[in-house]
Amino acid sequence: MKQQHGGDLIAEVLHRHGATHLFALCGGHISPILTGAQARGLRIVDVRDEVNAVFAADAVARMTGGIGVAAVTAGPGVTNTITAVKNAQMAQSPIVIFGGATPTLLKGRGALQDIDALSIMRPITKWATSVKTVPALAPTVERACEVAMDGVPGPVFVEVPVDLLYPEEIVRGWYEKEAGFGKAKGIGAKALELYIRGHLYRQFRAPVLPEVSLPMKLPSLRNGGGLERAAEALKKAERPVIVVGSQALVGVKDPGRLARALGLLGAPVFLAGTARGLLGRTHELQLRHNRGAALKEADVVIICGFPFDFRLGYGRGISKKATLIAANLSSHELRKNRRPEIAVEMHAGEFLIALGDRISSAGDRWRGWLDGLREKEAARDKDIVGKAAASGELIDPLHFFLRVEEAMADDAVLVVDGGDFVATASYIVRPRAPLSWLDPGVFGTLGVGGGMALGASLVRPGREVWLIWGDGSSAYTLAEFDTYVRHGVAPIAVIGNDASWQQIAREQVEILGTTLGCDLRRTDYHKVAEGYGGVGLLLTDPARVDATLAEAKAIARAGRPVCINVHLRKSEFRKGSISM
Repeated sequence: MKQQHGGDLIAEVLHRHGATHLFALCGGHISPILTGAQARGLRIVDVRDEVNAVFAADAVARMTGGIGVAAVTAGPGVTNTITAVKNAQMAQSPIVIFGGATPTLLKGRGALQDIDALSIMRPITKWATSVKTVPALAPTVERACEVAMDGVPGPVFVEVPVDLLYPEEIVRGWYEKEAGFGKAKGIGAKALELYIRGHLYRQFRAPVLPEVSLPMKLPSLRNGGGLERAAEALKKAERPVIVVGSQALVGVKDPGRLARALGLLGAPVFLAGTARGLLGRTHELQLRHNRGAALKEADVVIICGFPFDFRLGYGRGISKKATLIAANLSSHELRKNRRPEIAVEMHAGEFLIALGDRISSAGDRWRGWLDGLREKEAARDKDIVGKAAASGELIDPLHFFLRVEEAMADDAVLVVDGGDFVATASYIVRPRAPLSWLDPGVFGTLGVGGGMALGASLVRPGREVWLIWGDGSSAYTLAEFDTYVRHGVAPIAVIGNDASWQQIAREQVEILGTTLGCDLRRTDYHKVAEGYGGVGLLLTDPARVDATLAEAKAIARAGRPVCINVHLRKSEFRKGSISM
């Protein structure tokens, strides 16, 4: 019978918590985690850069309502994940990252890839801990899964020394060989041998001690009558607006309940981040343009799972005359930059569902207000269509996305990663369904696309996954086309190629008079994708847009990932829109 090892213990806990995928880049420090997880039914997906293992795990967490899991080797394997871990922290994504580590007895003695990982990971996670004994593995992973999901969700880091992962007899053999058991003579050598034997006994058989470094759980503020006060304020509103952010979808396995609650409330709704698509493609309550103007005119504003950050003008973008209501899992975010009149500390999605239970069909009173906002929405859409140019040299980005909007399947998933090109897409392309839009979140991270498209493709098999890249952002993760091919997923990647970091260049040229550091080439990104085993398509002729999109869809349906290299003409559509 095969001897159980530490990787098996970890995998059993992950399986109980519903984990379905483990993303990794192989390393001797973590191999038993991979084999243990595979033996318990988790799919092991190995990537080309550790950062993408975490981005993929993040996508799985967002789209399933459960935890995402990544495992990376020691030293640079851990440090390569830092941007993705910080992104998950700011996006409030519940993921568990396992980091390999040098053997327990060699910590701090100059072993290969030995670093103080906890000092790096503690500031960017909800909890970071190192396991010291084999009996502590399962309880620590149990706590890690719970901490990741509890309260304000976020990433957790668990460091696992390599000698806790392999079977005891193998680990004992390592130490005996290194220490020269039975060969060395003298009191010092015998004392060392005795010490190591005692260490091994404790390592594999020590009782589990309580973990004292768990994060403190702050008292909740949810029992303050805020829900009832919010309901009363909304009933009296003449011009209400609801803004729903990503946090409202965190941990949600049935987004239909939340969508139905918004329908019952009947107020105009703006969706942001992962909440995009919650109401489908064309719901009458959903608005996409002119949010700032609507917030200035509204008399009751409900902000759900969305901080008062730069996207809301740090709270100043909301009329001071309006009754401001906020629901958030974080007491800090509830009052950051602006204090709402009614603050409710609870899951923003559950808050909206509870509000819907207290108010139904009230939206009839707001019909005139909603119709006015929808008229402005239609005018903006018409303006965008009027600015699109189907003919001319190279491809107009507005025209291109208008055609993508018509070409995408009704159940398509969108992953967006870039600046100017992606922001243009957000004005035009409509997410089709709940949990079908992935972006980096408030951190504004470039490089999320390759990993997130991988995660999305795995948890939405058979669905179209569109990856919208700028030419700058694409180079971060284009190598993951190799992963797509090896693991049999087929996203449709679109690269907007204007040979520039255009979002930066727009303002830099106007203010400083130079494109310094912003110039790229019309690189053959489609050929790079081909080199990794995918299919590449070059699009330079406006007359070929529809045919190229249809060809890409057919290739993806056949199971091959495809990259469309779209050569863009210059556009001033987003002039003056940089955020800093």
